[in-house]
Amino acid sequence: MSKQSHIKGRLLIADDEPEIRNILEEFLCGSYECSAVGSAEDALALLRASKYDLVISDINMEGMSGLEMIPHVREISPQTVIIMISGAQTIEYAIEALRAGAFDYVTKPFDLRHVEMAVERARQHHELLCSKRRYETFLEESIKLRTKELGQALASLEDAYRTTLKALAAALETRDTDTHGHSERVVSFSLRLGRELNLDEEALRSLEFGALLHDIGKIGIPDMILRKPAALTDDEWLTMRRHPVLGQQILRGIEFLEGASRVVGQHHEKWDGTGYPAGLRGEEIDLNARIFAVADAFDAMVSNRVYRAGKPYAAAAAELELHAGRQFDPAVVNAFRRIPPSEWEELRARSLRRQRPERVPVLSPMETFASVAPSSSVATSASAGKLTAQPSAPSRISRRRNDARALRRSHRHA
Repeated sequence: MSKQSHIKGRLLIADDEPEIRNILEEFLCGSYECSAVGSAEDALALLRASKYDLVISDINMEGMSGLEMIPHVREISPQTVIIMISGAQTIEYAIEALRAGAFDYVTKPFDLRHVEMAVERARQHHELLCSKRRYETFLEESIKLRTKELGQALASLEDAYRTTLKALAAALETRDTDTHGHSERVVSFSLRLGRELNLDEEALRSLEFGALLHDIGKIGIPDMILRKPAALTDDEWLTMRRHPVLGQQILRGIEFLEGASRVVGQHHEKWDGTGYPAGLRGEEIDLNARIFAVADAFDAMVSNRVYRAGKPYAAAAAELELHAGRQFDPAVVNAFRRIPPSEWEELRARSLRRQRPERVPVLSPMETFASVAPSSSVATSASAGKLTAQPSAPSRISRRRNDARALRRSHRHA
């Protein structure tokens, strides 16, 4: 067996007495790869250049003392174990050395057997320190890996949730062909407003899901009411107004949709307290619901319908400002106006590119934003609680059909 296989580690001896250095080197260097120097400064220089498992140092040396060297050793090589030797027989020296960070203390004149035992204990302690460090490194890497895997799993799960919710929103829109793609557009508009208002990621996620599912409560509204092509009776109107509460009940108990449920339940509340279902006022209304209300009204105004053309950006923005402080949170309307019109145009165009064309377009999306406002009167729908454009002139479709569809539109989006 080679001599190298007996080597237990690397040992550095620092003592300004050549006789002591020689004795220690001769006694220990059969089992250790040894280096011997005559000062603390030389010992530190070797430690900076190479790794040593153990250091044996005299306390009293010319220049830097052994005690003064200890903190430097610990800084350069934290896992190196230090043994102090000294001719002083007082316990105070030993205590001072241990307090400074030494592992053990041997007095002169020393018995070599005591030195051997002290060095062996120090070697075992060094192995424990190394094992502990390896285990800590393993744990750190494992935690990083598991954190990355967990993050990927959560992202995948969130994508699955998002896909499922989009499919649900699309299914809901099949009951109302006039609003195809509405949910996707209001999600884009709402998130842009949320970022302008510096919402954090969690709030933006709640806003996204709330905007996507805002009309989920209409599942509980009978088709004879939801699709009625005429004015609703008082009882039917009361039933229609229940859809925010029904939607919130549907989402109740789903933890990751807790924030979204507030948007669903409050998206018809108004800043001045005249909305429904609870008549909340001002900041009593969830911030995300206030953001959504502006995005929803904007989409309703600029979207084309078979019975009217979508309004241009300038006219829609003017209507939002007109109703700020009454229907809408003024701070949210201000945020809307800070966003360049070109961004709203791009968001809408991007959404329309991902969906099928509207069945009977009056204007293209670009023409809708760029055109001059049509000569139509704009009013807040009494039943829907939203801003809607009233037709100023009949289209090629009969006037009767236009009137019926206008009534039907206001009822469905109450």
